Amino acid sequence: MADASGDERVTVVESEAEGGLHAASATDRGNRRSGNEDSHLAEFPVYIVADGMGGHDAGDVASAAVIRAFTPLVGRRDVRPDEVADVIRKAHQSVVSISDHTPRGAGSTLTGVVQVRHDGVPYWLVVNVGDSRVYRVRGSRFERMTIDHSIMQEQLDAGLLTLEEAETFAHKNVITRAVGAPDSPPDYWVHPVEPGERLMICSDGLHGEVAEADMFELLEANPDPADAVRALVDRALENGGHDNVTVIVVDVQHEAATDA
Repeated sequence: MADASGDERVTVVESEAEGGLHAASATDRGNRRSGNEDSHLAEFPVYIVADGMGGHDAGDVASAAVIRAFTPLVGRRDVRPDEVADVIRKAHQSVVSISDHTPRGAGSTLTGVVQVRHDGVPYWLVVNVGDSRVYRVRGSRFERMTIDHSIMQEQLDAGLLTLEEAETFAHKNVITRAVGAPDSPPDYWVHPVEPGERLMICSDGLHGEVAEADMFELLEANPDPADAVRALVDRALENGGHDNVTVIVVDVQHEAATDA
């Protein structure tokens, strides 16, 4: 999508890493927001999105603090799952400190994948706090790998809300866990790193604007990660762009080497 000057508005950043990983990412403030409270990191072995809460004086600071906690892991191929848990605890404490010094408080979602090693074998450690999401494409399958921590998801799980009703649910953006909030443990899943798979990590600025069927269509239509990211962000903006939108796409092009 181009801005009023005719220049391309969405800037996509690409990276390649060992294990045949090809990643691309982009973020945009959207059409209705004056600032961007999303932050992200897309450098091996960390591919995460953080969506800040707390207004212009705290949300962007909170999400940036989450990302900063993960930067010591960048470039390492020996990250252990317990180290990721330690990083999340540090991120939580950082956001609590920010919240304590702002009138409205602060918090952030945290969603994404970190490539970790167990007995020398690479795995994806999928982590989630809040309502940003991780999706996976493998062949003709498109699946969500995370579960939203939100009032809407609780209502859906309890059978009190249908998928059709969820489209217009008044509290769809209210989350029940956040980094920096009490009683907000992260969810974890461990997933093998599989050649040919594609992972997509996004803030709710994407999945709140673009239906999952349309996401899948765009991911299939754009085999290059950079093209896929640009198409997804553009579609969110075309559909209204009511929130900040951040997208990371990671392709596993061949099998990652195991440690001897």
